[in-house]
Amino acid sequence: MNYLIHQLLNPEEINLIKKELEKCNQQDWEDGKKTAGSHASIVKNNLQLKRNTEVSKKNAQLVSKKILSSQLIKSFSLPKRIHGIMFTKSSNNMHYGRHIDNPYMSSGRSDLSFTLSLTNKNFYKGGELIIETMNNEEKFKLNAGEIILYPSSYLHAVNEVHKGERLVCVGWIESYVKSTEKREYLFDLDAGARSLLAKHGRSDELDLIFKSYSNLLRVMGN
Repeated sequence: MNYLIHQLLNPEEINLIKKELEKCNQQDWEDGKKTAGSHASIVKNNLQLKRNTEVSKKNAQLVSKKILSSQLIKSFSLPKRIHGIMFTKSSNNMHYGRHIDNPYMSSGRSDLSFTLSLTNKNFYKGGELIIETMNNEEKFKLNAGEIILYPSSYLHAVNEVHKGERLVCVGWIESYVKSTEKREYLFDLDAGARSLLAKHGRSDELDLIFKSYSNLLRVMGN
């Protein structure tokens, strides 16, 4: 499966965001169906912070900045635009049924989806993120501050929460490279080159690898 899990936020940043969200009143949260597509809205049952609130805008910028400061995430996703960021919560009996994200949103194209956990996985029961591929299905529960990125072309769902509260930040990435397969090739090439650089230092041969990587990105980009 073409996905990446990474510790994005430190405990101080997690606590800062959670304290900001706790300040929001009930009117700041809305039914998650309002931003879902026509099919997804049928199976969506959660709450989300209105994107036009100051808390949402401020912390969305923080999350976007943290994503762009991660060399690993940038290498994996090749982000052209990070968009649609919102904060959602699910408590008892809430869930998000099997669906696929809209390929084009008002904020941009969805090549990769991401979920950033703001609560530890043992803070709630149920609520697993399920991601399906052609021959497989995997379940994920993240620790606070961990982010998972995966292709938006995959069917996915969030199991019903049975106890506690699942608080996450979700969003999408429009990549410079549309193809999941091509992004994987480039990620492997970049990771291998950086590993060789760390072990052996710069060389003429390594310069050729980085040259090939850059030129492949030009060819594969859109």
